[in-house]
Amino acid sequence: MRLRSLAAATAATALLLTGATTASAGGRHHPDDLGLTRQDRADLHRWAQDTWTSFVAMTDETTGLPADNIDASLDPATRSGYTSPTNIGAYLWSTISAQELGVISKREARKRMAQTLATVATMERHEPSGMFYNWYDEATGAKLTEFPTGETVYPFLSTVDNGWMAAALMVVASAEPSLRRQANALLEPMNFGAFYDANQFGGARPGMMRGGFWVDPPNPEQCTQPGDVAGSTVLFTCHHYDITNSEPRIASYIGIVRGQVPPAHYFATNRTFPASCDWSWLEQRPVGVTRTYEGLEVFEGAFTYRGMHIVPSWGGDMFEELMPDLFVPESEWAPKSWGVNHPLAVRAHIEHGMVEAGYGYWGFSPASDPFGTYNVYGVDAIGMDPGGYPSDAEKTNVDAGYEGCREATNPTPTFGDGVVTPHASFLALPYAPREAVDNLRNIETVLGAYGDGGFYDSVAVRSNTQAKRYLSLDQGMVLGALGNVLGGNVLHESFGTRQVEKVLRPLIGQEEFSAGVIK
Repeated sequence: MRLRSLAAATAATALLLTGATTASAGGRHHPDDLGLTRQDRADLHRWAQDTWTSFVAMTDETTGLPADNIDASLDPATRSGYTSPTNIGAYLWSTISAQELGVISKREARKRMAQTLATVATMERHEPSGMFYNWYDEATGAKLTEFPTGETVYPFLSTVDNGWMAAALMVVASAEPSLRRQANALLEPMNFGAFYDANQFGGARPGMMRGGFWVDPPNPEQCTQPGDVAGSTVLFTCHHYDITNSEPRIASYIGIVRGQVPPAHYFATNRTFPASCDWSWLEQRPVGVTRTYEGLEVFEGAFTYRGMHIVPSWGGDMFEELMPDLFVPESEWAPKSWGVNHPLAVRAHIEHGMVEAGYGYWGFSPASDPFGTYNVYGVDAIGMDPGGYPSDAEKTNVDAGYEGCREATNPTPTFGDGVVTPHASFLALPYAPREAVDNLRNIETVLGAYGDGGFYDSVAVRSNTQAKRYLSLDQGMVLGALGNVLGGNVLHESFGTRQVEKVLRPLIGQEEFSAGVIK
């Protein structure tokens, strides 16, 4: 089968969904060309204001650090009692967005960010690498060794957490000149080479990023590998981030831009694993061709779903696909790879929710669990995880089999109580603005999954069971997306400086995914 270019295929592949207009199959829309009505923009702005209200409630007045989460009541007494580098980063870039949208004044934004940066400067970090630990007390800034529940914390240096913190510091340094020195003083010591495994393949080819490391021994059941970071003995995770389409690529981007990781590392990760029976545990056999970039052979694999070839993420969720795109304008800088894949992934979420599963709603991503604490959700068919990120509370797993190697076990499942996550629709706004706004309106007005702090974190749509919580990370995705869509691409412009573009654009722009609409 041949693939048509998305631009040429837009009209022929338009989605015919009841209650929704056609989704764009032609890529990211420019903020000025989204086709949004005055009422659409008014609703988006109102949602931004309410989402910011949740951040104000989550943030400690003394330290300027946001809690990981808070109940729908927004009562400060329900703050989680812990935070992470990712949460702090989300608050910083959300403050930039809130200012750009006129939700808060420039003076308030500066004051809030200065307070946060001052606290971060006092927080314990791993000095040889300059990296931050995974959990801190938002009320004091102290590194945690025990959660409020009494559960033991084994302090960990996370590649992903530090990636989002560094991204936020880069945004602040660029967007707010009065805080540039303060932000850069925190950013400068952060060396992403600490996570990069140059010897993973014996030096024969670039390596990948590790999951992170511990300074002190973790839980004895945890797999570790001893190693060295700038003369400091550490215990690395046994796993590497070996998938391209996942959130760790923000750490890769930053490490490459700062000269701490070789550019060819970007092509060391897998678009899919090889189409071989050695990998038959995958959801399906990938299709694709092998191409060479930076001297490395790359299997440009893709999964097949509803007339599309899509490069899968690990879980088939919107978060892995689109969160890095909040900062790096991937569709613009890499039109033959991310510029093709991102709109198709959004289309897959819409078709899954509206047609295949028939939920009447769409957008699936890890979030608070309506029936518990936290869980992962996605479109299983476009995820590589063999266990699957389900789209419903029943955790329905899709298994199409692996052609020539393994029989299908559940190729046409019946889906149950679908769990949609509003932040997924906000991430999708640049690619399907009409569908995203309509979906969010229905979540608010029909399901009522909305409170004083904006959209609740998730909702099981058939039982209308709502996760009445707000999470810093997910609210940060909401405000980050709105900062780009309504605020003149503020995160793209602030992160994607000339120097960043000079390094990243030619690197990622040379690639061509095996993604597209099947003819």
